[in-house]
Amino acid sequence: MTIKVGDKLPAANFMTFTADGPAPLASDALFGGKTVALFAVPGAFTPTCSAKHLPGFKQHAAELKAKGVDTIACVSVNDVFVMKAWAKDQGITDEVVMLADGNGDFTRAIGLELDGSKFGMGSRSQRYSLVAKDGVVEQLNVEAGGEFKVSSADYLLEHL
Repeated sequence: MTIKVGDKLPAANFMTFTADGPAPLASDALFGGKTVALFAVPGAFTPTCSAKHLPGFKQHAAELKAKGVDTIACVSVNDVFVMKAWAKDQGITDEVVMLADGNGDFTRAIGLELDGSKFGMGSRSQRYSLVAKDGVVEQLNVEAGGEFKVSSADYLLEHL
């Protein structure tokens, strides 16, 4: 079942890259007591994700925070090393927390898995954005297949 507005996000462990190397980040630590803008991409280094999606959140980070967002996070069904390399390629420092959902556990748990096998990509995440307060979904914007409209930073800003 797909997550919806009003639902609590499920417990999950993401991998992040820290100064000490790869480290787990529990969803409770990420979402607990905070307002989080989370967006998901089908894959790091893919065209729309690299040209528009991640750059938009980097560009609008200060505006999102001015509207009450404590943390901006990007999740993808990629491994932590790919997410680290993508962050470096995109010039991401601390504006966006890069979350690796390498096995797709979180993505499956919220019902937003995408079958990319016909493109040789296996299971991935649908493109979406959401706002969660203390782990409860307050806004959810899931893209129709192949589109990039409602999950953008611009759209999220307009609806905060």
